[in-house]
This record gives sequence, C-alpha cells and structure tokens, in this order.
Amino acid sequence: MTDRAIRIALQLQPQHADYSAIRDTVLRAEDMGVDVIFNWDHFYPLSGDPEGKHFEAWTMLGAWAEQTERVEIGALVTGIGYRNPDLLADMARTVDHISGGRLILGLGAGWFEKDYDQFGYEFGTAGSRIASLAEAMPRIKARLAAGNPAPEREIPIMIGGGGVKKTLRIVAEHADIWHTFGDVDVLKTKSAILDEHGAAVGRDTSALVERSVGVSGAPEATGDVLVAAGATLLTIGESGPDYDLSTVQAWVDWRDERR
Repeated sequence: MTDRAIRIALQLQPQHADYSAIRDTVLRAEDMGVDVIFNWDHFYPLSGDPEGKHFEAWTMLGAWAEQTERVEIGALVTGIGYRNPDLLADMARTVDHISGGRLILGLGAGWFEKDYDQFGYEFGTAGSRIASLAEAMPRIKARLAAGNPAPEREIPIMIGGGGVKKTLRIVAEHADIWHTFGDVDVLKTKSAILDEHGAAVGRDTSALVERSVGVSGAPEATGDVLVAAGATLLTIGESGPDYDLSTVQAWVDWRDERR
C-alpha cells in the first residue's frame, strides 16, 4: 500500500464531438471533483468512425489551461515522434505557465500508424520509436531547464507504456509517473520490473514514480485491489459526442469515501 493520495482522472478523448461539448465536459469534470483531465495525442479517432470529428491535443491544452482553475491537465500521452523535442518542451513550459503550474507532461513512443502516415511522419519500428523516446528525454529536460521564465514547478513527466526491457528502463531513468493499461496482475508484474530497472539506474522508483492505470466499470470491482498493488492515479476514458461522466462520478465518490 502506498502513502500517496488516490487521484481520479478523466481522459477526455477528443473524438466525435464538437469543441463546445469538449469545453463543457472539462467544466463538468472539474466541478465534479476530478484531480486530472487528460486528452490524447492523436490526429484521428481511435474508435467509431475512423474519419469522424477530432481535435489536436496541445492546442486544446492551452485552452484548458485558461479554462480551468484547479485540475492538473495533460496529454495521455504525447507521441514523441510528432514534434521536435525541444519545441515540445517549450510548449509544455508555456502551457505550464498558462495553467499556473498544473501541467503533467505525458510522453510515449507512439503506435498509431495512421497518424504517422497521414501527417508525413516516419513510422519506423517499435524499436526505433522507443529509441526516439530515449533520445528525446535529455533534450526535453535540458530545454525545460533553459527556458526563461522557468516552469512554474518542476513539471511532472509521465511516461506511458509497458515494454519490460526498454520502455520501463526509460521510465526508471526519467519519469515521475508511469502509466499502464492492464489488470492488477499486469500492474504488479511490471511494477516489480520497473523497480528492478530503478535499482539498476540508482533511483528508488517505488518511492519516486507514481503508478497510473486506466480503469473502467464500477470502482468496487477493481479499485481497492489496484490501490493495494500500488496504483494511485486512476483514469477513466470517455469518448464523444456526449461524454457520459456517470462512471467518472462513481470513481470520484469512491475516492472521497476512502479519505
């Protein structure tokens, strides 16, 4: 069991909706009491009509930074191949200032081939994309450190992915938050491997790296076992056009009952 506070996040998937619905859902979620609101970094829908309505992540985060007052915001997660790493770091620094220090910088190796093909990026291989993530991390950190004015806070870096040999090594070296999808057994197994990598690089990842996981359904079914396995950031994904937040509300209520 971790001493970290349990946090509930909404991944507001920016697909199949008008922007007015997205904006209104951000307000509803903040009023509801969620701790974090994420979007995702894709250029096309991942479900439903593949050519349906969709919006770009980082432009949206700038608007959310102005619109919200309390919640942390970020992309779950930014595809590292879509933007120059130094530019991405400066975008993050800027959104961090707009929000008053509430940005989480989510990063991942990328995987959705259509994004790459349609926007002219080289898809490469899983190995080359993970290598790009590893190569980008020192550049991102150096650019964040060089920015004037400096970020409002040391921007938390979230890395998403579960590759046990390479991705978790990058997490161990650089991340403040690790995000994974999977059941409690996957979380336990990969969390232990992450800590092995942490020992190898000289970081106490059990203490320094928050565990984040995607959840669905009733919190009574999985919430307690995930928390017992070390997860403290629990994220519910919701798609447009209507953004039903009833499941999110159930998880917020469950969090509040535990406090």
